[in-house]
Parts: sequence; C-alpha cells; structure tokens
Amino acid sequence: MGAAILPSLSTPDRDYDSLVQKLRFLQNAHGAVPSAFDCWLAQRGAKTLAVRMKAHGLNALRVASFLTSHPAVEHVIYPGLASHPLHTLARSSLSPHTQQFLSTLPPSSLAHGIPYGGMVSFRLRGGARSAEALLPKLKLFTLAESLGGVESLAELPARMTHASIPPAEREALGIEGLVRLSCGIEEVDDLVEDLRDALDGLEDEDSGCESGLVTPSDLSDDGLGAANDANGLH
Repeated sequence: MGAAILPSLSTPDRDYDSLVQKLRFLQNAHGAVPSAFDCWLAQRGAKTLAVRMKAHGLNALRVASFLTSHPAVEHVIYPGLASHPLHTLARSSLSPHTQQFLSTLPPSSLAHGIPYGGMVSFRLRGGARSAEALLPKLKLFTLAESLGGVESLAELPARMTHASIPPAEREALGIEGLVRLSCGIEEVDDLVEDLRDALDGLEDEDSGCESGLVTPSDLSDDGLGAANDANGLH
C-alpha cells in the first residue's frame, strides 16, 4: 500500500495539475480505487512522514559514517557522505524543505555529510563470505527484504532480492558481497553498537558454517523462512 503525496496546486515552481489529472484518469481506467481502510492507513502514515524521514536520514548518515571508520568495511555507498563521488549531485537534488531542515542542524551533525534517505549499502574486506557471516550476528537489524519501515533491516541482495539475476551479471553490477541496510528510527547509538559488535565478532573466513555462516541454502525459500522465524518475522 502506497500513496503519492504532491505539493499544493498553488506551488509556484511547477504545475502539478496535469499530473493530478493523469493519475485520476489512470486510477479510474485501472480500477485502482483503494478501500476506506487503505486510505486511512495512507493518511495515518502521512501524518508522521516528516518526522520519520528526518530520523531515517540522520540515522543512516550516522551509520554510514561509522561504517567508513571500521577496518572490516571496504566500501560504503551512501550519497549523503561527503566522501561519496556523487555527493555534490546528491546535495543539489535536495528539495527546498530539506535544505531548510539542514540549516537547523548543528554543524557537528553534518561533519561527515548530509542525511540522504535511509538506505546504506557496504562491502566487507572479506568479500561475500564475510557478508554472509555478518547477518546472523546482528541483533537489532532484522533479516528482511523490505525497506523504509520504522524498523531497521539488513539483507544480502545477491542471495535475496537479486538472486534471480545470473551470477556473472551480479558480479559485473557489484551486487555480489553487497550488504544492504534500511535504517529505521530506533536510537542510533544502539544501531551503531549492533553493527560494531557484529563486525568485531566476524570470524576468519575459513571457519566455515560452524561460525554461524549464512549459506546459500539458508537463504533459499525454506532457509530464509527459517531465518525469518528466528528473527520473529512469522
């Protein structure tokens, strides 16, 4: 269930009337009319959207900043980081409302960059094997494929969301060994400590499955269900 939230029709910088009319036509043509309950859910979510997005971004920036400093992490992908090659483009794409929000933050909050959404991806120096070994060690980050919720999630795209892509293509796209985090709105110090404990606890790559390694079979349909059961998703 999702909803499109558009600026007022009186917004001076763009004319949204044509877009609104197109969406109404498509809704009528496709029969995509939500129920009253779905509308209530969208309305309820919209009421807290602003505070949630601020928390998502600030938590993700703090998490990304921490990951760049950990010796087990090889590369962090978060355009909000000042060190990201597309940081300038990311900053230029911010809405006026977001820029106004940034102006209210203390300089210490922006020492390493700007909040830019809640999604953070990274690679470990130990490669795919270390990435698979990391997830069972996380306690606050839940093993799941979703994103954007109030809870923090972690997943391996190569074994989960992008498993259907041929291995050679996954390797070429840089998906192999990638860990994806969706940072929620929990206390950020707790999230950082959870990652720190998990990264510090990574065992040698040669320790195999006895270290609690997540194997491809663990992340198959049956194995993922077991992992979700262990994380309380069922």
